Amino acid sequence: MAAKGNRSIIHLECQTCRNSGIPGVSRYTTTKNKKTTPGRMMFKKYCRFERKHTEHKEAK
Repeated sequence: MAAKGNRSIIHLECQTCRNSGIPGVSRYTTTKNKKTTPGRMMFKKYCRFERKHTEHKEAK
């Protein structure tokens, strides 16, 4: 079986939910190439708690 190489699984977390204190936090899971993208990733994704598209940042 082939190794995954530089790709790692990351979790994206809604920044507005995290900062506002809402009980739930929207999270997504994806992969990234650690070699080409060493910094944290940020996407606009749908948050079901806010009911709109918000910024989701890579969590630790």
